Amino acid sequence: MTDLIRCPWGTTDPMMIAYHDNEWGKPVRDSRALWEKLMLDGFQAGLSWRIVLKKRDALRLAFCQFEPAIIAGFTEEDIEKLVNNADIIRSRSKITAVINNARAYLAMQQAGEDFGEWIWAQIGGKAIQHSGPVPTKDALSERISKDLKKRGFKFVGPTIVYAWMEATGLINTHHPACFRRAQVAVL
Repeated sequence: MTDLIRCPWGTTDPMMIAYHDNEWGKPVRDSRALWEKLMLDGFQAGLSWRIVLKKRDALRLAFCQFEPAIIAGFTEEDIEKLVNNADIIRSRSKITAVINNARAYLAMQQAGEDFGEWIWAQIGGKAIQHSGPVPTKDALSERISKDLKKRGFKFVGPTIVYAWMEATGLINTHHPACFRRAQVAVL
């Protein structure tokens, strides 16, 4: 697969190549999977995605496979265990944001709002096919960020939201020559 043209960021590191080729930009519609990815993108803030990928399995284990109903019940004792867990990203503010965001996610559910349906409705149900230079944020990610914050979410700034939208296929920003661009465009 070395002769394939990829996005420039996914061409040298085997872990990043696998992520690019198999996950990144593939449309995700499952609510819990979308929420998990948003939480992982929050953990990335100030770090490289490679670090998050290396720690993803440990984060999934520490956060009970990112099941919001379980995480919402985490206590201060759980937070202390997580802060002291060397296998994960040990930022107290990011850890508490995940717990808070589990509660916000559940509040949406209790109000009759499906997280996946809600986010896909923000873009008319069909992935945006972006062309041109890729920004780190845009008006849409700013609006979604603001709406998430109103709902009580934390660590969901417009840059995090834009990266999340790219990663989950809400917006297709694969390079025009990348072999994955056309593949994910039809999903």
